[in-house]
Amino acid sequence: MKLQTVRGTRDLYGNEARLFREIDQGFSRIAALYDFQEMVTPIFEFTNVFKRTLGEASDIVTKEMYTFEDRSGDSLTLRPEGTAPVARATISNSMLRDLPLKYFYSGPMFRHERPQKGRYRQFNQFGVELIGVDQPIADIEVLALAQQFFKEFSLLDKVQLEINTIGDLESRKAFQEKLVAYLTPFKNDLSEDSQTRLEKNPLRILDSKDTGDQKITASAPQFSDCLNDASKKFFDQVTDGLNQLSIGFEINPQLVRGLDYYNHTVFEFTTTALGSQNAVLSGGRYDNLIETMGGQSTPGVGWAAGTDRLALLLEEPSTKHSTIAVISTDPTGDQETLPILNELRQNGIAAQPIYKGNISKKMKKANKRECSWSLIIGESEKQKNIVILKNLSNGEQKEIPRPELITFLKEQ
Repeated sequence: MKLQTVRGTRDLYGNEARLFREIDQGFSRIAALYDFQEMVTPIFEFTNVFKRTLGEASDIVTKEMYTFEDRSGDSLTLRPEGTAPVARATISNSMLRDLPLKYFYSGPMFRHERPQKGRYRQFNQFGVELIGVDQPIADIEVLALAQQFFKEFSLLDKVQLEINTIGDLESRKAFQEKLVAYLTPFKNDLSEDSQTRLEKNPLRILDSKDTGDQKITASAPQFSDCLNDASKKFFDQVTDGLNQLSIGFEINPQLVRGLDYYNHTVFEFTTTALGSQNAVLSGGRYDNLIETMGGQSTPGVGWAAGTDRLALLLEEPSTKHSTIAVISTDPTGDQETLPILNELRQNGIAAQPIYKGNISKKMKKANKRECSWSLIIGESEKQKNIVILKNLSNGEQKEIPRPELITFLKEQ
């Protein structure tokens, strides 16, 4: 059998791999401007890290997690999202005594979903978590960071911020009672999943992708009808802060987010450019998460973005691969090329040898590899102590004295 990737996974290489690296590096740089420090958590955790936080009735837990038993009999799960592992890390490493905590992360996540454009079973996410601040300024800060990311990657015209509030626990309880009273007469018309959710977590029905469920919930009560004064004030302060920073948004009353740990502010940056997979960044406030996991009561807010979907919006790297192709006119010219290759690399200039073929074939290979310059050296050039440099984008060719090579290239 021909070896191939597992369904829902893929290999990244060439321009696509460079684009993923560019997104990751750009995000890391912007996160540092907001004083977020990097955190790297294990790819797998004890299963309870996710069961206790995401909700045992959630689609992620019941249908999508990659869970297995290791040789010690422990139940382990490949991480399906990044917030719970970061929260677990703050407890495991006794970090909650030094609040606030500001962390960013990036890496692969795993969910057994039906693969389609922009959605994979192994996918890449990056995100931020601001832990220990119960004021609206924290919500505004993480949204401002997201806005700056989209701005610097020239994506503001392709995304829209949608935001809502699901209130505090008191407001959620009042809303849940009204929602159950509204949905109960429609129980037999709901999808099978939503009938189960009606008993375990009715708020998840508002997240349903089933068209029949969506028709029923279109006239359902809204959170705004059940918000207490504290929840209204909190949300007003968040939206006022966004207006103050000129961050455009649209209030979406149907937006609730599908995980148990959210409260107050929830949000998504969506796009119309990717079909049904329209969310490219999602998040919200989770003031009860860390306490649920066994830590002290600690507020938090954060978001995660999908690198795979953002790469589809960007399409190609904004910076080209800039490499010098070092070519010897002598088929056995390694003695000429090796010292030059080493000198270029030691001075921070990317370089690669073109291994085989005559001069014509080597030049074609340099162009195919998208090199920016070709550096040609042979016996004649060696005797004159020069190299020939050819700009592969415009065809210009120059003789450069060997001692001036590094200075010339750095100027270019």
